[in-house]
Amino acid sequence: MKKSCTFLLFLLGFYFGQSQIIHKPKLVIGITIDQMRWDYLYRYENRFASNGGFKRLLNKGFSCENTLIPYTPTVTASGHASIYSGSIPAINGITGNSWFDNVNQQYVYCTDDSTVSPVGTTSVAGKMSPVNMLSNSICDELKLATNFRSKVIGIALKDRGGILPAGHSADAAYWYDSKSGNWITSTYYMNELPTWVTAFNNEKNIDKYYQKGWSTMYPKESYLQSTNDENEYEVKALGPGGFPYDLRPLVGKNYNAILATPYGNTLTTEFAKNAIKNEKLGADSITDFLAISYSSPDYVGHSFGPNSIETEDTYLRLDKELGELLDFFDATVGKDQYLLFLSADHGAAHVPAFLKDKKIPAGNINIQFLVDTLNKQLKDKFGKVNLIQDIINSQVVINLPLIEANNKVRIEDVTKIILHYLANEKSVYRTFLLDDLQNTTLNSTLKSMIANGYYPARSGHIQIIFKPQWIENFEKGGTTHAVWNPYDAHIPLIWYGWNIKNGAVNRKTYMTDIAPTLAALLKIQEPNGSIGNVITELLK
Repeated sequence: MKKSCTFLLFLLGFYFGQSQIIHKPKLVIGITIDQMRWDYLYRYENRFASNGGFKRLLNKGFSCENTLIPYTPTVTASGHASIYSGSIPAINGITGNSWFDNVNQQYVYCTDDSTVSPVGTTSVAGKMSPVNMLSNSICDELKLATNFRSKVIGIALKDRGGILPAGHSADAAYWYDSKSGNWITSTYYMNELPTWVTAFNNEKNIDKYYQKGWSTMYPKESYLQSTNDENEYEVKALGPGGFPYDLRPLVGKNYNAILATPYGNTLTTEFAKNAIKNEKLGADSITDFLAISYSSPDYVGHSFGPNSIETEDTYLRLDKELGELLDFFDATVGKDQYLLFLSADHGAAHVPAFLKDKKIPAGNINIQFLVDTLNKQLKDKFGKVNLIQDIINSQVVINLPLIEANNKVRIEDVTKIILHYLANEKSVYRTFLLDDLQNTTLNSTLKSMIANGYYPARSGHIQIIFKPQWIENFEKGGTTHAVWNPYDAHIPLIWYGWNIKNGAVNRKTYMTDIAPTLAALLKIQEPNGSIGNVITELLK
């Protein structure tokens, strides 16, 4: 009897011990689509393939339909940093793709690092690292949680799209060198490229893509969601004319043009597949992380705009590739063995000329003209040149050292002139001193977004809020993004795979909720600058 009781206790102990084992996905895959407006999911829905990527994610995954960016400026570097840090520029320090450093009085690119050397190229494009991001990422927390046994890799054509998501302790981040047409990295991660990366570069797949040219997937007249081809709303990024684009003259000569074609996505997909195979990501029980960012939709969108056949065709092709990529994950990592999320770093405005032709208010702002005009007014008043350093990230940067060196010029007088001029500028909705933000009468949502993007050492002194659909520059076609408005700030967020049930939520969720939700799913600590909340509907 005693032996039987002992055996029973052993079985019960074994059972409860087993029930406490936390099973985790073999691989986490983050997919960020650069410049994907949320409405693209449904704008092109009836054209997406049933076995493609977007429909599969929507029909089998969990969609957060009202996911917003909680800060300005809504740009690439800030978006990638905030998705993976669960943080905001006011905390993680990535206040734009570039900013003016008020301490060192110089411009800084978000991933510049003069202390590292290029690997795979001799170009300065390789002198990059995450050193300017002040907080860590969910990938860093995964590394810490597994005692650095997890493998983390970031991949994107844009350096900032590959580097910032992967965090500070990544095994590798790879990005694209448009001069050589190669994937590169820096000595922050390694001293030489892995053999498989060199082999991939040597294949020169870009030339093969150029040989094919870019034709629409379907008859051009079937693109009813888009403006007619070859119109005045576009920047001719691929030369004169429209579809079909003959790219053969670019073979062996121009490796930059690939960025503004769907083949940039293809190049990224194939490189990601090679990374999984050669780095054996998701091959054991220790969770790995692959952060993929598709940069080409941003280049296509900037050049041709959201209402172009080029944008529609890019997304139809990307849908097909995503479907093939999901099939690849199923075959290599295993069905339901990987956790995937898909989101975007920002959206985009419609081309102002297109909107005006449709009687919708819109316009373009010539930023350099504003800077020159203000500097002339200030010179006429105070006799000093360049009292404004720049207008960057919709903020006026005042030349404080010049003012401080001259006791005849008062900062209050300078700001008064700037504010008065901007208040009467037809493109401007509101303008105010950033250090007086809390006392400014402003909609609470806008006030919060501006505060979340404000890091004094890396921000300007006067905030400008432009009227809806007014964009900076792009006066001869094309479009951009960076502002608080829904066309820039409403992004997709879909979860799929391991432990994810089909469903949707329509309440407001935020870009900053992604990292803490991943932390909850993985049972690890959230990033050290995270302010987001767990999307609890996903865990039910």
